[in-house]
Amino acid sequence: MANVAVIGAQWGDEGKGKIVDWLAERADMVVRFQGGHNAGHTLVVGENVYKLSLLPSGIVRGTPSVIGNGVVLDPWHLKSEVEKLRGQGVDVTPATLKIADTCPLILPFHRDLDALREDASGAGKIGTTRRGIGPAYEDKVGRRAIRVCDLAHLDDLGPQLDRLCAHHDALRAGFGEPPVDRAALVAELKDIAGFVLPFAAPVWRDLAEARSRGRRILFEGAQGVLLDIDHGTYPFVTSSNTVAGTAAAGSGMGPSAVGFVLGIAKAYTTRVGSGPFPTEQDNAIGERLGTRGHEFGTVTGRKRRCGWLDAVLLRQSAAVSGITGIALTKIDVLDGLDEVAICTGYRLRGEMLDYYPANAADQAAVEPVYETMPGWQETTAGARSWAELPAQAIKYIRRIEELIQCPVALVSTSPQRDDTILVRDPFAD
Repeated sequence: MANVAVIGAQWGDEGKGKIVDWLAERADMVVRFQGGHNAGHTLVVGENVYKLSLLPSGIVRGTPSVIGNGVVLDPWHLKSEVEKLRGQGVDVTPATLKIADTCPLILPFHRDLDALREDASGAGKIGTTRRGIGPAYEDKVGRRAIRVCDLAHLDDLGPQLDRLCAHHDALRAGFGEPPVDRAALVAELKDIAGFVLPFAAPVWRDLAEARSRGRRILFEGAQGVLLDIDHGTYPFVTSSNTVAGTAAAGSGMGPSAVGFVLGIAKAYTTRVGSGPFPTEQDNAIGERLGTRGHEFGTVTGRKRRCGWLDAVLLRQSAAVSGITGIALTKIDVLDGLDEVAICTGYRLRGEMLDYYPANAADQAAVEPVYETMPGWQETTAGARSWAELPAQAIKYIRRIEELIQCPVALVSTSPQRDDTILVRDPFAD
């Protein structure tokens, strides 16, 4: 049986949480492998709604869950999210959750720096969530991060603090802020260490053992391919690699362990914050999609920008991330439209393109070329089999497959856990 990596194939917010939760019923372990608590996943289980931003989505089912080394961890947010879930009746313990002991920590001054930079950027704002994700990754790459394992050795932290403060004190001075209060930082870390350390483990070892025993491992990505630091719409991207290959490096497993790559894509397109968006509909169609799709960010509450499906970008995502199959979500949001449109190419200064250009000025200048299809008046909401879908909705899905050169493996027809059509079983490949 294959392991499965689930990634967002657009700009995030595609509905990964529901799909991971649905697949987690048949998985033996779920692993978050990149990002931080800037990624929001909403799970709807009957009357219960669970909002996660750091914990793997399998935790709600009680599936053993892992936060891999590729994640940057805010320990105070971890405690808050765990306590909130416990309040909803979900038992989160070291038996159900393990955290890589090599995870870098997001510290209070990372959040400060994130906000200070964004506020000073003027027209160059990226749209960060201000949660310290980027600065924490910078410290990881700069070899000055404090990691989960260091929480057990806080009295020996001096040399690391020297490196860390030499960097951050200079940055803070540039913004007119005082130096890092080292004593206060250590005190805060000592206070939170007792909560975090019981979850800490060399998770690569647990994952290697699980693989050797033939266990099914589900890798859960955050954000989406179009926010990837290398392959996304730079500079309006996140601070980590979001493509499927990161599942290997971000969990401590080799690339051969990843298996089936399931890309999650909405039947239309959304984006939160700044950045290019060729198919955005700043009109009644966009409002309709946003209203019917409840398009507000799980983490930030920001209203999402909405537009038609961009098959060019989706094909690009499938190619750079090696997507095996697509899980198409929110098809029900398109119910009742007289016609639907798909972007099949771009026009850039008179030239036709079948890919999205890398340069920001070119990205801003492209004009989408649309293909329109008749919509459907029947409802797709709640459908659980192919036969329950309107004929025109099936034609729309088939046309997407042709344009993106990738098959649809799952179709989600509502936020509810079981309103899912299985076309191709990712675990069976």
